[in-house]
Amino acid sequence: MNVPRVRFAPSPTGYLHVGGARTALFNYLFARHHGGVFLLRIEDTDRERSNAEMTGQILDAMAWLGLDVDEPPVHQADGLERHRADVAKLLNSGLAYRCFASKEELDELRAGAREAVVPFRYRESPAYDAAAAEDRAAAGEPHAVFFEVPGAEITFEDAVHGSTTVPGASLDDFVILRSDGTPVYNMAVVSDDVHMGITHVIRGDDHLSNTPKQLLIYRALGADIPVFAHVPMILGPDGKRLSKRHGAASVEAYREEGILAEALVNFLALLGWSPGDDREVMQLPELVEAFTLDRILKKAGVFDPKKLEWLNGKYLDMTGPDQLVPLVLEVMDEDGRAIAASDPDRFAAVVNLQKTRARTIPAIAETSLKYFVEPSSYEEKAVAKHWLRDPQAAREILQAERDILSKATSFDSETLEAELRVLAEVREVGFGKIIAPLRLALLGVQDSPGIFDVLVLLGADRAVTRVDAALAELERLDS
Repeated sequence: MNVPRVRFAPSPTGYLHVGGARTALFNYLFARHHGGVFLLRIEDTDRERSNAEMTGQILDAMAWLGLDVDEPPVHQADGLERHRADVAKLLNSGLAYRCFASKEELDELRAGAREAVVPFRYRESPAYDAAAAEDRAAAGEPHAVFFEVPGAEITFEDAVHGSTTVPGASLDDFVILRSDGTPVYNMAVVSDDVHMGITHVIRGDDHLSNTPKQLLIYRALGADIPVFAHVPMILGPDGKRLSKRHGAASVEAYREEGILAEALVNFLALLGWSPGDDREVMQLPELVEAFTLDRILKKAGVFDPKKLEWLNGKYLDMTGPDQLVPLVLEVMDEDGRAIAASDPDRFAAVVNLQKTRARTIPAIAETSLKYFVEPSSYEEKAVAKHWLRDPQAAREILQAERDILSKATSFDSETLEAELRVLAEVREVGFGKIIAPLRLALLGVQDSPGIFDVLVLLGADRAVTRVDAALAELERLDS
């Protein structure tokens, strides 16, 4: 294989959708796996919808995902003169023709072709006069340009879907240049891909229907035809195409929700592609090593938000505090950052502990503050279960735990666990019956990391103060 050259070609009309991000990722992985070149082309010929700010957002999203391109981004709008030159080449070779008909006239002719169940061929209509068309063009009269579709079959091999054949007689002649002098999508894409030396076109299968027309243009230009690989679409949990109605749909939105770039990359890679084994957690170098086009699945992938959160939790657990603390601080408000700054070493230790239970960065931020601010409330279900089911027993256990915490000769995990296990034996209850009331007293919730890690990070004074507050709350609730 010659050095592959692939491209990701988004339109700057909105934030980078996760479907587009996956397409970019597949192109990136293919290029890196084969030692090829990964390029970015901004398809901004739609002047009304294209947005420079969105171009910046797309570039930022790709940089955040770690999808670095090998050459400066190309803007499709900059290739307008080349697009027109390629159209002129097709006109000169007799593979395209000019059309001066109005939209209304064309609509009527197309309707007639549909009714007769024949392909639309403007060149075959009585209104078409080739000689007059050249004279009118020379006079500067605005006109569109149609590609002349041959009658032969069009067959191409897709790396995902296999061989596809389309009868040429089933295709209408199609516009390649509008009357305002701008190229249509299929013409611009082929012209750009030829100019950029693209060897493999990896894109969503919503473009599969464009491929026969693009193949005709490649052949008409005498250009090498790239390998096509059309990847399946992404569906929401309801089986419909993924969109905003399913929740976050852009890379930026997931970033704001506290999803790590590494987790999103891992998740998207496995959405429509398989490494051939049961691996689920794969970092970028592993993905690069394993990625091949023949493992792209034909079946659409289903976007499972819970699976993404699960993966994110795995990556949070693998991320060190030096990297994680700045991300946590970023999602905190000013008061939260001030609290963290009051004891940065302890805050880093808390973050490092909480990451083992959290699945998003905001969740770490929220739970980490519980180690610095005493509970203002307690989970109702946990209170009912662990305190109020037997208030007297809960009161006695908390009081005994307070005594242990206040008198501990060494406030470390081993010492505290030994003391609390003795308490469980004395009261002849399971260890969980001892731990649950204390966990609720310390953090106000029933779910937390290991209780002894929590105690050590709180320290003796804070822990005792919180147990006192819990005893007071229990007294109030039981009175």
